[in-house]
Amino acid sequence: MEYNLADLFESIVDTVPDREALVYIDHPGTGAERRLSYAQLDAAANRLAHHLGDSGIAPGEHVGLHLCNGVEYLQTALACLKIRAVPVNVNYRYVEDELVYLYRDADLAALVYDAEFGERVAAALPHTGTLRHLVRVGTGHGPRASVAFGDAEASGSPERGFPARSADDRFIIYTGGTTGMPKGVVWRQEDLFFSGLGGGAPTGRPVGRPEELAERVAAGGEGLAFFPTPPLMHGTSTLTAFIAFNFGQKVVLHRKFMPEEVLRTIEKEKVTAASLVGDAMLRPLVDALTGPLQGTDLSSLLSVSSSGAILSETVRAQFAELAPHTLLLNNFGSSESGFNGTATADSGPEKGFRLRVNARTTVVDPATLIPVAPGEPGRIAQRGHVPLGYYNDPKKTAETFFEADGERWVLLGDMATVDEEGVITVLGRGSQCINTGGEKVYPEEVEQALKAHPEVYDALVAGVPDTRWGHRVAAVVQPRTPASGLTADAVRDHCRERLAGYKIPRTVVFTDHIQRSPSGKADYRWARAVAQGTDGETPHQDRDAPHPG
Repeated sequence: MEYNLADLFESIVDTVPDREALVYIDHPGTGAERRLSYAQLDAAANRLAHHLGDSGIAPGEHVGLHLCNGVEYLQTALACLKIRAVPVNVNYRYVEDELVYLYRDADLAALVYDAEFGERVAAALPHTGTLRHLVRVGTGHGPRASVAFGDAEASGSPERGFPARSADDRFIIYTGGTTGMPKGVVWRQEDLFFSGLGGGAPTGRPVGRPEELAERVAAGGEGLAFFPTPPLMHGTSTLTAFIAFNFGQKVVLHRKFMPEEVLRTIEKEKVTAASLVGDAMLRPLVDALTGPLQGTDLSSLLSVSSSGAILSETVRAQFAELAPHTLLLNNFGSSESGFNGTATADSGPEKGFRLRVNARTTVVDPATLIPVAPGEPGRIAQRGHVPLGYYNDPKKTAETFFEADGERWVLLGDMATVDEEGVITVLGRGSQCINTGGEKVYPEEVEQALKAHPEVYDALVAGVPDTRWGHRVAAVVQPRTPASGLTADAVRDHCRERLAGYKIPRTVVFTDHIQRSPSGKADYRWARAVAQGTDGETPHQDRDAPHPG
Protein backbone atom coordinates (compact mmCIF):
# COMPACT_ATOMS: atom_id res chain seq x y z
CA MET A 1 0.00 0.00 0.00
CA GLU A 2 1.23 3.49 -0.89
CA TYR A 3 0.15 7.04 -0.17
CA ASN A 4 -2.51 6.85 -2.84
CA LEU A 5 -5.81 8.61 -2.09
CA ALA A 6 -7.98 5.76 -3.40
CA ASP A 7 -6.01 3.15 -1.47
CA LEU A 8 -6.24 5.24 1.70
CA PHE A 9 -9.99 5.76 1.28
CA GLU A 10 -10.59 2.06 0.73
CA SER A 11 -8.59 1.26 3.86
CA ILE A 12 -10.98 3.49 5.83
CA VAL A 13 -14.01 1.86 4.19
CA ASP A 14 -12.75 -1.58 5.21
CA THR A 15 -12.25 -0.35 8.77
CA VAL A 16 -15.61 1.37 9.36
CA PRO A 17 -17.89 0.23 6.49
CA ASP A 18 -21.18 0.95 8.29
CA ARG A 19 -20.24 4.37 9.61
CA GLU A 20 -21.99 7.35 8.01
CA ALA A 21 -19.71 8.98 5.44
CA LEU A 22 -21.79 11.53 3.57
CA VAL A 23 -24.98 13.51 4.12
CA TYR A 24 -26.18 15.55 1.16
CA ILE A 25 -29.07 17.99 1.50
CA ASP A 26 -30.24 18.98 -1.97
CA HIS A 27 -32.95 21.50 -1.21
CA PRO A 28 -32.71 22.52 2.46
CA GLY A 29 -36.04 22.76 4.19
CA THR A 30 -37.75 20.21 1.92
CA GLY A 31 -36.41 17.10 3.59
CA ALA A 32 -34.72 15.95 0.37
CA GLU A 33 -31.46 14.36 1.45
CA ARG A 34 -29.20 11.39 0.83
CA ARG A 35 -27.19 9.51 3.44
CA LEU A 36 -24.43 7.09 2.52
CA SER A 37 -22.29 4.88 4.72
CA TYR A 38 -18.64 4.37 3.85
CA ALA A 39 -19.49 1.04 2.23
CA GLN A 40 -22.31 2.59 0.19
CA LEU A 41 -20.16 5.49 -1.00
CA ASP A 42 -17.39 3.07 -1.93
CA ALA A 43 -19.77 0.87 -3.93
CA ALA A 44 -21.23 3.91 -5.71
CA ALA A 45 -17.74 5.11 -6.63
CA ASN A 46 -16.83 1.60 -7.84
CA ARG A 47 -19.84 1.56 -10.17
CA LEU A 48 -18.90 4.84 -11.82
CA ALA A 49 -15.23 3.89 -11.93
CA HIS A 50 -16.03 0.70 -13.85
CA HIS A 51 -18.27 2.66 -16.21
CA LEU A 52 -15.51 5.15 -16.98
CA GLY A 53 -12.98 2.38 -17.47
CA ASP A 54 -15.35 0.38 -19.69
CA SER A 55 -15.93 3.57 -21.71
CA GLY A 56 -12.25 3.75 -22.56
CA ILE A 57 -10.95 6.19 -19.94
CA ALA A 58 -7.40 5.02 -19.28
CA PRO A 59 -5.03 5.61 -16.35
CA GLY A 60 -3.56 9.10 -16.54
CA GLU A 61 -6.39 10.54 -18.65
CA HIS A 62 -8.25 13.59 -17.36
CA VAL A 63 -11.90 13.71 -16.29
CA GLY A 64 -13.62 17.05 -15.75
CA LEU A 65 -16.01 17.58 -12.83
CA HIS A 66 -18.38 20.32 -14.03
CA LEU A 67 -20.71 19.96 -11.08
CA CYS A 68 -22.39 21.73 -8.19
CA ASN A 69 -21.97 20.23 -4.73
CA GLY A 70 -23.52 16.81 -4.36
CA VAL A 71 -22.92 13.12 -3.86
CA GLU A 72 -22.00 12.88 -7.55
CA TYR A 73 -19.04 15.25 -7.13
CA LEU A 74 -17.23 13.22 -4.48
CA GLN A 75 -18.38 9.95 -6.06
CA THR A 76 -16.84 11.00 -9.38
CA ALA A 77 -13.61 12.19 -7.76
CA LEU A 78 -13.24 8.83 -5.99
CA ALA A 79 -14.14 6.93 -9.18
CA CYS A 80 -11.37 8.71 -11.07
CA LEU A 81 -8.83 7.94 -8.36
CA LYS A 82 -9.84 4.28 -8.30
CA ILE A 83 -9.01 3.78 -12.02
CA ARG A 84 -5.97 6.08 -11.85
CA ALA A 85 -7.67 8.72 -13.99
CA VAL A 86 -7.07 12.34 -13.00
CA PRO A 87 -9.99 14.38 -11.63
CA VAL A 88 -10.07 18.00 -12.83
CA ASN A 89 -12.30 20.61 -11.20
CA VAL A 90 -14.29 22.89 -13.53
CA ASN A 91 -15.62 26.28 -12.40
CA TYR A 92 -19.36 26.10 -13.05
CA ARG A 93 -19.58 29.89 -13.45
CA TYR A 94 -17.46 29.80 -16.58
CA VAL A 95 -19.10 30.84 -19.83
CA GLU A 96 -18.52 29.18 -23.20
CA ASP A 97 -15.15 30.75 -24.08
CA GLU A 98 -13.71 30.05 -20.63
CA LEU A 99 -14.96 26.46 -20.76
CA VAL A 100 -13.41 25.92 -24.18
CA TYR A 101 -10.09 27.14 -22.78
CA LEU A 102 -10.21 24.90 -19.71
CA TYR A 103 -11.49 21.79 -21.51
CA ARG A 104 -8.69 22.14 -24.08
CA ASP A 105 -5.95 23.22 -21.68
CA ALA A 106 -6.71 20.28 -19.38
CA ASP A 107 -6.93 17.77 -22.27
CA LEU A 108 -10.16 16.38 -20.88
CA ALA A 109 -11.05 12.91 -22.10
CA ALA A 110 -14.36 12.74 -20.19
CA LEU A 111 -16.70 15.17 -18.50
CA VAL A 112 -19.28 14.64 -15.75
CA TYR A 113 -21.56 17.67 -15.71
CA ASP A 114 -24.73 19.00 -14.12
CA ALA A 115 -27.62 19.22 -16.58
CA GLU A 116 -28.23 22.86 -15.65
CA PHE A 117 -24.95 23.65 -17.43
CA GLY A 118 -25.85 21.53 -20.44
CA GLU A 119 -26.29 24.37 -22.92
CA ARG A 120 -22.84 25.80 -22.15
CA VAL A 121 -21.30 22.34 -22.35
CA ALA A 122 -22.96 21.74 -25.73
CA ALA A 123 -21.70 25.07 -27.05
CA ALA A 124 -18.12 24.42 -25.91
CA LEU A 125 -17.93 20.78 -26.99
CA PRO A 126 -17.35 21.29 -30.75
CA HIS A 127 -14.24 23.36 -29.98
CA THR A 128 -12.51 20.65 -27.94
CA GLY A 129 -10.30 17.99 -29.41
CA THR A 130 -9.87 15.27 -26.79
CA LEU A 131 -13.23 15.23 -24.97
CA ARG A 132 -15.02 12.07 -26.08
CA HIS A 133 -17.23 10.84 -23.21
CA LEU A 134 -19.89 12.74 -21.27
CA VAL A 135 -21.98 11.80 -18.25
CA ARG A 136 -24.97 13.98 -17.33
CA VAL A 137 -26.26 14.50 -13.79
CA GLY A 138 -29.95 15.38 -13.78
CA THR A 139 -32.30 16.17 -16.63
CA GLY A 140 -32.17 19.06 -19.05
CA HIS A 141 -30.64 20.30 -22.27
CA GLY A 142 -27.15 19.32 -23.35
CA PRO A 143 -25.15 17.19 -25.77
CA ARG A 144 -27.21 14.31 -27.13
CA ALA A 145 -24.30 11.89 -26.78
CA SER A 146 -24.14 12.19 -23.00
CA VAL A 147 -24.93 9.22 -20.73
CA ALA A 148 -27.33 9.72 -17.83
CA PHE A 149 -25.53 9.41 -14.51
CA GLY A 150 -27.98 6.79 -13.29
CA ASP A 151 -27.38 4.67 -16.37
CA ALA A 152 -23.62 5.03 -15.93
CA GLU A 153 -23.92 3.80 -12.33
CA ALA A 154 -26.15 0.88 -13.29
CA SER A 155 -23.69 -0.30 -15.93
CA GLY A 156 -20.80 -0.69 -13.48
CA SER A 157 -20.03 -3.30 -10.87
CA PRO A 158 -20.17 -2.27 -7.17
CA GLU A 159 -17.08 -4.39 -6.49
CA ARG A 160 -13.51 -3.15 -6.71
CA GLY A 161 -11.18 -5.27 -8.81
CA PHE A 162 -8.95 -2.38 -9.93
CA PRO A 163 -5.26 -2.58 -10.90
CA ALA A 164 -2.59 -1.55 -8.41
CA ARG A 165 -2.17 2.18 -7.87
CA SER A 166 0.77 4.42 -7.05
CA ALA A 167 1.70 7.35 -4.83
CA ASP A 168 2.81 9.00 -8.10
CA ASP A 169 -0.75 9.04 -9.48
CA ARG A 170 -1.81 12.59 -10.27
CA PHE A 171 -4.44 14.99 -8.93
CA ILE A 172 -5.03 18.33 -10.70
CA ILE A 173 -6.53 21.43 -9.12
CA TYR A 174 -7.37 24.25 -11.53
CA THR A 175 -7.05 27.63 -9.90
CA GLY A 176 -8.48 30.78 -11.44
CA GLY A 177 -6.53 33.20 -9.29
CA THR A 178 -7.33 36.89 -9.63
CA THR A 179 -5.88 37.57 -13.08
CA GLY A 180 -5.33 35.64 -16.31
CA MET A 181 -6.65 32.29 -17.42
CA PRO A 182 -6.94 29.34 -15.01
CA LYS A 183 -3.90 27.16 -14.34
CA GLY A 184 -3.89 23.46 -13.52
CA VAL A 185 -1.75 22.62 -10.48
CA VAL A 186 -0.39 19.08 -10.86
CA TRP A 187 0.09 17.16 -7.61
CA ARG A 188 1.51 13.74 -6.90
CA GLN A 189 -1.03 12.15 -4.57
CA GLU A 190 1.56 11.49 -1.86
CA ASP A 191 2.56 15.16 -1.87
CA LEU A 192 -1.08 16.27 -1.77
CA PHE A 193 -1.75 13.90 1.13
CA PHE A 194 0.96 15.51 3.24
CA SER A 195 0.60 19.16 2.17
CA GLY A 196 -3.10 19.51 1.38
CA LEU A 197 -4.55 16.87 3.72
CA GLY A 198 -2.15 17.22 6.63
CA GLY A 199 -0.72 13.72 6.39
CA GLY A 200 -3.75 12.27 8.13
CA ALA A 201 -3.49 14.67 11.06
CA PRO A 202 -3.68 18.34 10.00
CA THR A 203 -3.03 19.62 13.53
CA GLY A 204 -0.97 16.76 14.91
CA ARG A 205 1.63 14.14 14.01
CA PRO A 206 1.37 12.92 10.39
CA VAL A 207 1.17 9.18 9.84
CA GLY A 208 4.46 7.36 9.36
CA ARG A 209 3.14 4.73 6.93
CA PRO A 210 -0.04 4.43 4.85
CA GLU A 211 -1.55 1.64 6.96
CA GLU A 212 -1.42 3.83 10.05
CA LEU A 213 -4.29 5.98 8.77
CA ALA A 214 -6.86 3.19 9.12
CA GLU A 215 -5.28 2.06 12.38
CA ARG A 216 -5.93 5.49 13.85
CA VAL A 217 -9.54 5.40 12.66
CA ALA A 218 -10.00 1.95 14.24
CA ALA A 219 -8.61 3.20 17.54
CA GLY A 220 -10.71 6.36 17.56
CA GLY A 221 -14.43 7.03 17.59
CA GLU A 222 -17.01 8.76 15.47
CA GLY A 223 -19.07 11.86 16.08
CA LEU A 224 -17.24 14.50 14.07
CA ALA A 225 -19.03 16.17 11.16
CA PHE A 226 -17.19 18.30 8.59
CA PHE A 227 -19.23 20.85 6.62
CA PRO A 228 -17.41 22.42 3.63
CA THR A 229 -19.86 25.18 2.67
CA PRO A 230 -18.09 26.60 -0.44
CA PRO A 231 -18.34 24.82 -3.80
CA LEU A 232 -16.38 21.59 -4.11
CA MET A 233 -15.05 22.93 -7.43
CA HIS A 234 -12.65 24.97 -5.30
CA GLY A 235 -9.82 22.85 -3.99
CA THR A 236 -10.25 23.78 -0.33
CA SER A 237 -13.71 22.22 -0.06
CA THR A 238 -12.74 18.97 -1.79
CA LEU A 239 -9.65 18.67 0.39
CA THR A 240 -11.78 19.32 3.50
CA ALA A 241 -14.02 16.40 2.49
CA PHE A 242 -11.01 14.12 2.03
CA ILE A 243 -9.62 15.17 5.41
CA ALA A 244 -12.92 14.05 6.94
CA PHE A 245 -12.69 10.72 5.10
CA ASN A 246 -9.14 10.26 6.38
CA PHE A 247 -10.52 10.60 9.92
CA GLY A 248 -13.37 8.18 9.16
CA GLN A 249 -15.88 10.91 9.92
CA LYS A 250 -18.97 12.42 8.29
CA VAL A 251 -19.08 14.99 5.48
CA VAL A 252 -22.12 17.25 5.22
CA LEU A 253 -22.94 19.01 1.93
CA HIS A 254 -25.42 21.54 0.59
CA ARG A 255 -25.85 22.04 -3.14
CA LYS A 256 -25.27 25.76 -2.76
CA PHE A 257 -24.52 28.20 0.06
CA MET A 258 -27.67 29.52 1.78
CA PRO A 259 -26.79 31.11 5.14
CA GLU A 260 -29.95 30.33 7.09
CA GLU A 261 -30.02 26.73 5.88
CA VAL A 262 -26.34 26.33 6.73
CA LEU A 263 -27.12 27.24 10.33
CA ARG A 264 -30.12 24.91 10.47
CA THR A 265 -27.95 22.08 9.16
CA ILE A 266 -25.20 22.79 11.70
CA GLU A 267 -27.79 22.41 14.44
CA LYS A 268 -29.52 19.35 12.93
CA GLU A 269 -26.41 17.37 11.93
CA LYS A 270 -24.37 18.40 14.99
CA VAL A 271 -21.62 19.79 12.75
CA THR A 272 -18.29 20.09 14.54
CA ALA A 273 -16.13 21.76 11.86
CA ALA A 274 -17.36 24.16 9.17
CA SER A 275 -15.23 25.73 6.47
CA LEU A 276 -15.96 28.87 4.47
CA VAL A 277 -14.26 31.71 2.62
CA GLY A 278 -13.93 35.09 4.29
CA ASP A 279 -16.49 37.69 5.30
CA ALA A 280 -18.57 37.00 2.19
CA MET A 281 -19.72 33.78 3.87
CA LEU A 282 -19.29 34.45 7.58
CA ARG A 283 -21.03 37.83 7.62
CA PRO A 284 -24.36 36.43 6.29
CA LEU A 285 -24.18 33.78 9.02
CA VAL A 286 -23.68 36.50 11.62
CA ASP A 287 -26.63 38.45 10.20
CA ALA A 288 -28.84 35.36 10.37
CA LEU A 289 -27.76 34.60 13.94
CA THR A 290 -28.69 38.11 15.04
CA GLY A 291 -31.91 38.03 13.02
CA PRO A 292 -34.23 35.21 11.94
CA LEU A 293 -32.12 32.39 13.37
CA GLN A 294 -31.29 33.96 16.71
CA GLY A 295 -30.92 31.21 19.29
CA THR A 296 -29.75 28.50 16.87
CA ASP A 297 -27.96 25.77 18.80
CA LEU A 298 -24.29 25.87 17.76
CA SER A 299 -23.03 23.93 20.77
CA SER A 300 -21.61 21.16 18.58
CA LEU A 301 -19.54 23.56 16.47
CA LEU A 302 -15.92 23.31 17.60
CA SER A 303 -14.30 25.28 14.77
CA VAL A 304 -15.00 27.49 11.78
CA SER A 305 -12.11 27.89 9.37
CA SER A 306 -11.67 30.36 6.53
CA SER A 307 -9.17 30.13 3.69
CA GLY A 308 -8.93 31.91 0.37
CA ALA A 309 -9.98 35.25 1.89
CA ILE A 310 -9.12 36.97 5.16
CA LEU A 311 -11.79 37.31 7.84
CA SER A 312 -12.02 40.92 9.03
CA GLU A 313 -11.53 41.86 12.65
CA THR A 314 -15.09 43.22 12.89
CA VAL A 315 -16.81 40.06 11.65
CA ARG A 316 -14.56 37.83 13.77
CA ALA A 317 -15.53 39.79 16.86
CA GLN A 318 -19.24 39.64 16.01
CA PHE A 319 -19.14 35.87 15.51
CA ALA A 320 -17.10 35.35 18.67
CA GLU A 321 -19.87 37.02 20.70
CA LEU A 322 -22.48 34.74 19.15
CA ALA A 323 -20.45 31.51 19.43
CA PRO A 324 -17.80 32.08 22.11
CA HIS A 325 -17.00 28.37 22.40
CA THR A 326 -16.16 28.04 18.67
CA LEU A 327 -12.55 28.37 17.52
CA LEU A 328 -12.39 30.75 14.56
CA LEU A 329 -9.43 30.03 12.29
CA ASN A 330 -8.03 32.38 9.65
CA ASN A 331 -6.09 29.83 7.61
CA PHE A 332 -3.59 30.48 4.85
CA GLY A 333 -2.90 28.19 1.93
CA SER A 334 -3.24 27.82 -1.81
CA SER A 335 -3.78 25.32 -4.61
CA GLU A 336 0.00 25.38 -5.11
CA SER A 337 0.99 24.75 -1.50
CA GLY A 338 -1.86 23.17 0.43
CA PHE A 339 -1.99 24.38 4.04
CA ASN A 340 0.70 26.81 5.23
CA GLY A 341 -0.42 28.21 8.54
CA THR A 342 -3.00 29.99 10.69
CA ALA A 343 -3.31 33.65 11.64
CA THR A 344 -2.19 34.73 15.09
CA ALA A 345 -4.68 36.10 17.61
CA ASP A 346 -3.32 39.65 17.17
CA SER A 347 -3.81 39.73 13.38
CA GLY A 348 -5.77 42.76 12.25
CA PRO A 349 -5.62 46.18 10.63
CA GLU A 350 -2.99 47.45 13.06
CA LYS A 351 -0.45 44.59 12.94
CA GLY A 352 -1.44 43.04 9.61
CA PHE A 353 -2.27 39.46 8.69
CA ARG A 354 0.26 37.52 10.79
CA LEU A 355 0.77 33.78 10.39
CA ARG A 356 2.32 31.00 12.35
CA VAL A 357 3.42 28.71 9.55
CA ASN A 358 4.69 25.16 9.28
CA ALA A 359 8.40 24.41 9.25
CA ARG A 360 8.43 24.03 5.46
CA THR A 361 7.23 27.60 4.77
CA THR A 362 9.43 30.70 4.71
CA VAL A 363 9.94 34.02 2.90
CA VAL A 364 12.55 34.28 0.15
CA ASP A 365 14.00 36.97 -2.09
CA PRO A 366 12.24 36.41 -5.44
CA ALA A 367 15.43 37.25 -7.35
CA THR A 368 17.94 35.11 -5.45
CA LEU A 369 15.49 32.56 -3.93
CA ILE A 370 17.42 32.89 -0.66
CA PRO A 371 15.51 33.37 2.64
CA VAL A 372 15.24 37.05 3.56
CA ALA A 373 16.41 38.66 6.77
CA PRO A 374 13.78 39.52 9.41
CA GLY A 375 11.77 42.54 8.35
CA GLU A 376 12.80 42.38 4.69
CA PRO A 377 10.02 41.88 2.12
CA GLY A 378 9.98 38.79 -0.07
CA ARG A 379 7.69 36.10 -1.41
CA ILE A 380 6.27 33.22 0.58
CA ALA A 381 7.76 29.88 -0.46
CA GLN A 382 7.30 26.27 0.62
CA ARG A 383 9.57 23.28 0.27
CA GLY A 384 9.16 19.52 0.40
CA HIS A 385 5.78 18.09 -0.60
CA VAL A 386 4.93 20.60 -3.34
CA PRO A 387 3.30 20.18 -6.77
CA LEU A 388 5.14 19.12 -9.91
CA GLY A 389 4.10 22.29 -11.72
CA TYR A 390 1.34 23.69 -13.91
CA TYR A 391 -0.23 21.47 -16.52
CA ASN A 392 0.60 22.51 -20.10
CA ASP A 393 2.51 25.59 -18.92
CA PRO A 394 6.29 25.04 -18.73
CA LYS A 395 6.99 28.80 -18.66
CA LYS A 396 4.81 29.46 -15.61
CA THR A 397 6.13 26.27 -14.00
CA ALA A 398 9.71 27.50 -14.36
CA GLU A 399 8.73 30.84 -12.82
CA THR A 400 6.97 29.28 -9.82
CA PHE A 401 8.74 26.02 -8.97
CA PHE A 402 12.45 25.52 -8.32
CA GLU A 403 14.95 23.24 -6.63
CA ALA A 404 17.41 24.18 -3.88
CA ASP A 405 19.60 21.94 -1.75
CA GLY A 406 18.00 18.85 -3.24
CA GLU A 407 14.42 19.87 -2.38
CA ARG A 408 11.53 21.08 -4.53
CA TRP A 409 10.14 24.52 -3.72
CA VAL A 410 7.09 26.49 -4.79
CA LEU A 411 7.21 30.29 -4.92
CA LEU A 412 3.79 31.71 -4.04
CA GLY A 413 2.41 35.00 -5.28
CA ASP A 414 2.05 36.51 -1.81
CA MET A 415 4.51 39.11 -0.58
CA ALA A 416 5.41 39.01 3.11
CA THR A 417 7.95 39.71 5.82
CA VAL A 418 9.13 37.41 8.60
CA ASP A 419 10.18 38.31 12.15
CA GLU A 420 12.82 36.80 14.44
CA GLU A 421 10.33 34.25 15.79
CA GLY A 422 9.41 33.01 12.31
CA VAL A 423 5.97 34.68 12.28
CA ILE A 424 5.09 35.80 8.76
CA THR A 425 3.18 39.01 8.02
CA VAL A 426 1.41 38.78 4.68
CA LEU A 427 1.50 42.01 2.70
CA GLY A 428 -0.68 40.87 -0.20
CA ARG A 429 -0.63 39.40 -3.68
CA GLY A 430 2.25 40.77 -5.67
CA SER A 431 0.17 40.69 -8.84
CA GLN A 432 -2.40 43.03 -7.26
CA CYS A 433 0.10 45.43 -5.69
CA ILE A 434 -0.74 49.08 -6.53
CA ASN A 435 2.18 51.39 -7.33
CA THR A 436 0.96 54.91 -6.60
CA GLY A 437 3.59 57.61 -6.93
CA GLY A 438 6.32 55.07 -6.20
CA GLU A 439 4.65 53.78 -3.04
CA LYS A 440 3.40 50.16 -2.94
CA VAL A 441 -0.07 49.43 -1.62
CA TYR A 442 -1.47 45.93 -1.13
CA PRO A 443 -5.27 45.78 -1.58
CA GLU A 444 -5.81 43.28 1.23
CA GLU A 445 -4.45 45.69 3.84
CA VAL A 446 -6.78 48.49 2.72
CA GLU A 447 -9.74 46.08 2.53
CA GLN A 448 -9.16 45.05 6.13
CA ALA A 449 -9.23 48.68 7.23
CA LEU A 450 -12.39 49.37 5.22
CA LYS A 451 -14.24 46.36 6.59
CA ALA A 452 -13.47 47.46 10.14
CA HIS A 453 -15.99 50.29 9.60
CA PRO A 454 -19.32 49.26 11.18
CA GLU A 455 -21.31 50.50 8.15
CA VAL A 456 -19.20 48.65 5.55
CA TYR A 457 -20.61 45.27 4.60
CA ASP A 458 -17.91 44.31 2.06
CA ALA A 459 -15.16 45.99 0.06
CA LEU A 460 -12.60 45.36 -2.68
CA VAL A 461 -9.64 47.55 -3.55
CA ALA A 462 -7.89 47.89 -6.90
CA GLY A 463 -5.49 50.19 -8.67
CA VAL A 464 -6.83 52.34 -11.50
CA PRO A 465 -4.79 54.47 -13.93
CA ASP A 466 -3.89 57.99 -12.83
CA THR A 467 -2.21 60.56 -15.08
CA ARG A 468 -0.10 61.99 -12.27
CA TRP A 469 0.62 59.06 -9.95
CA GLY A 470 0.61 56.17 -12.40
CA HIS A 471 -2.13 54.43 -10.44
CA ARG A 472 -4.37 55.47 -7.58
CA VAL A 473 -6.02 53.41 -4.87
CA ALA A 474 -9.72 52.84 -5.58
CA ALA A 475 -12.22 51.19 -3.26
CA VAL A 476 -15.51 49.57 -4.23
CA VAL A 477 -17.65 49.55 -1.09
CA GLN A 478 -20.92 47.80 -0.29
CA PRO A 479 -22.63 49.60 2.63
CA ARG A 480 -24.35 47.51 5.25
CA THR A 481 -27.70 49.07 4.28
CA PRO A 482 -28.59 51.32 1.31
CA ALA A 483 -29.84 53.94 3.74
CA SER A 484 -26.71 53.95 5.89
CA GLY A 485 -25.70 57.44 4.74
CA LEU A 486 -22.09 56.30 4.38
CA THR A 487 -20.00 58.83 2.44
CA ALA A 488 -16.67 58.70 0.68
CA ASP A 489 -15.23 61.24 3.11
CA ALA A 490 -16.37 59.14 6.08
CA VAL A 491 -14.69 56.09 4.60
CA ARG A 492 -11.43 57.99 4.09
CA ASP A 493 -11.54 59.51 7.57
CA HIS A 494 -11.97 56.02 8.99
CA CYS A 495 -8.97 54.74 7.00
CA ARG A 496 -6.74 57.61 8.13
CA GLU A 497 -6.84 56.22 11.66
CA ARG A 498 -5.44 52.88 10.43
CA LEU A 499 -3.37 53.46 7.29
CA ALA A 500 -0.56 55.65 6.00
CA GLY A 501 -1.76 58.54 3.87
CA TYR A 502 -0.72 57.07 0.51
CA LYS A 503 -2.82 53.94 1.17
CA ILE A 504 -6.10 55.81 1.63
CA PRO A 505 -8.49 55.32 -1.33
CA ARG A 506 -8.67 58.41 -3.54
CA THR A 507 -11.65 56.95 -5.36
CA VAL A 508 -14.55 55.46 -3.40
CA VAL A 509 -17.36 53.82 -5.34
CA PHE A 510 -20.47 52.56 -3.59
CA THR A 511 -22.31 49.59 -4.98
CA ASP A 512 -25.29 47.50 -3.92
CA HIS A 513 -23.37 44.24 -4.30
CA ILE A 514 -19.73 43.16 -4.32
CA GLN A 515 -19.06 40.50 -6.95
CA ARG A 516 -17.06 37.52 -5.75
CA SER A 517 -16.56 33.95 -6.89
CA PRO A 518 -19.02 31.32 -5.57
CA SER A 519 -16.48 30.52 -2.85
CA GLY A 520 -16.14 34.16 -1.74
CA LYS A 521 -12.80 34.92 -3.39
CA ALA A 522 -12.15 38.45 -4.61
CA ASP A 523 -12.91 39.36 -8.22
CA TYR A 524 -10.39 42.14 -8.76
CA ARG A 525 -11.01 42.45 -12.47
CA TRP A 526 -14.64 43.30 -11.69
CA ALA A 527 -13.61 45.74 -8.94
CA ARG A 528 -11.20 47.52 -11.27
CA ALA A 529 -13.89 47.81 -13.95
CA VAL A 530 -16.42 49.23 -11.48
CA ALA A 531 -13.89 51.71 -10.10
CA GLN A 532 -13.20 52.90 -13.64
CA GLY A 533 -16.88 52.89 -14.57
CA THR A 534 -16.36 50.40 -17.41
CA ASP A 535 -18.49 47.49 -16.24
CA GLY A 536 -21.83 48.89 -17.36
CA GLU A 537 -22.98 49.67 -13.82
CA THR A 538 -23.76 53.17 -12.63
CA PRO A 539 -21.94 53.56 -9.32
CA HIS A 540 -23.04 56.24 -6.90
CA GLN A 541 -21.01 58.63 -4.75
CA ASP A 542 -17.82 58.22 -6.76
CA ARG A 543 -15.53 60.95 -5.46
CA ASP A 544 -11.83 61.55 -5.94
CA ALA A 545 -9.71 63.08 -3.24
CA PRO A 546 -6.24 64.62 -3.62
CA HIS A 547 -3.37 62.14 -3.37
CA PRO A 548 -2.98 61.72 0.40
CA GLY A 549 0.66 60.60 0.23
